[in-house]
Amino acid sequence: MSRKVKELRSAKTQSTGQSIMATGLAVVGMVALTLAMNTQSVAQATDPGVRSGSGNAGTPVNGLTPNQLAFFSAGMDQFSENQSVTGTVANTSAGLGPRYNGEGCGQCHSQPAIGGTSPAANPQIAAATDQGASNQIPFFLSANGPVREARFPLMPDLRHPDGGVHDLFTITGRGDAKGCTIAQPNFQQAAQDGNLVFRIPTPVFGDGLIESIPESLIRGQIARHAERKRELGIAGRPNTSGNDGTITRFGWKAQNKSVGIFAGEAYNVEVGVTNELFPNERDETPGCLVNGTPEDLTNFDQSGTNLPSDVSLFTTFMRFLDQPQPAPPTPSTLHGQKIFHEIGCALCHTPSFTTGQASVTALSNVQAGVFSDFLLHHMGPKLADGISQGQAGGDEFRTAPLWGLGQRIFFLHDGRTSDLVKAIHEHHSEGNGQYPDSEANRVIRHFKELSVQDQQDLLNFLRSL
Repeated sequence: MSRKVKELRSAKTQSTGQSIMATGLAVVGMVALTLAMNTQSVAQATDPGVRSGSGNAGTPVNGLTPNQLAFFSAGMDQFSENQSVTGTVANTSAGLGPRYNGEGCGQCHSQPAIGGTSPAANPQIAAATDQGASNQIPFFLSANGPVREARFPLMPDLRHPDGGVHDLFTITGRGDAKGCTIAQPNFQQAAQDGNLVFRIPTPVFGDGLIESIPESLIRGQIARHAERKRELGIAGRPNTSGNDGTITRFGWKAQNKSVGIFAGEAYNVEVGVTNELFPNERDETPGCLVNGTPEDLTNFDQSGTNLPSDVSLFTTFMRFLDQPQPAPPTPSTLHGQKIFHEIGCALCHTPSFTTGQASVTALSNVQAGVFSDFLLHHMGPKLADGISQGQAGGDEFRTAPLWGLGQRIFFLHDGRTSDLVKAIHEHHSEGNGQYPDSEANRVIRHFKELSVQDQQDLLNFLRSL
């Protein structure tokens, strides 16, 4: 081969190599640019997570008298105590079961302090087999998941409404319940039938303040900012008592009228303890009834002095619990608070009410930073549970109070997520014929249209509550 041919081939090879290298560099550059663009497009705000500290949660309201403080402390002690079937287990009182979801109020209402909501470690796992009980852990419970109660929207025929709580556990097999042989509900079958929904505990912080808000102020929220609410598709109506027509305001669907009724019902439904407000056993299977009813009652000693019942003490404790305090503001949370108002969140999550004249001075004329209007709102099929309570339909829920949100682990009525961003997105739901659009749809669209930084500031604000 001539020297000239070799030089030509060498030059061609070098040129080709340079061309390939240039092409490769161009591809790498394009890939890098694409990745950068994709990274920029998927950048999103994130839940800053559970705020540290207790936020003053679990403490009494300011201004209680010494006697009121003494009753508050006694109520807290009783609220924290567990129940056993006969009271023979150490550090328990009698009345558990025959069916139950937990062994005491404080087991489930403990995050971030006594009176709160579902804790990080689910106490139901241990309660299921305590004292030798033969319960199986339902598939929807986990050691690190939320405390849950189960409801069946329909009867087994799937035609007639049910809606009641079906307790997870029974006292069958317990050492203090010999002779009781009842079975747990068939939750697997209910799930297969699409007939199983859940609720998680609501915090009871500030309940006495909620009880002391004048009804006129709550009703006044219906007409407030009416034009803007119409633009955003927001309505809202109160749940009311069928007897006196006044507003009910406690529970996920605002189905309970007072702190006392809320306490008495929960003691009976969740723990199985009959009481002076709910005196009848929910399951009267022979062999499972070992105590006289009501199991919790006002106690009279030989001198005629009466001692309050558990429910009375629970009510006093819950009524005197203070509202959680927000974290000190930062530039981010102050901006997030502004965004909260601008996009329409505050139209339902009313930042505060001032309590009226209460018989307890410490509950009078207090600014309650509750972030709720206590009205029912249609939330659409995505959140609908098919349960009607009072005036509330299957997709209607009370605006959940946001005070203390920064320290909650699980969100929404069924605890389906621990991610605040997902909880916000779940408020968006298109109607399906059975249920209308969620009233929050346009507000959630506004949230999604925010810049990443604005979204983050809003999330930081919510976690500061």
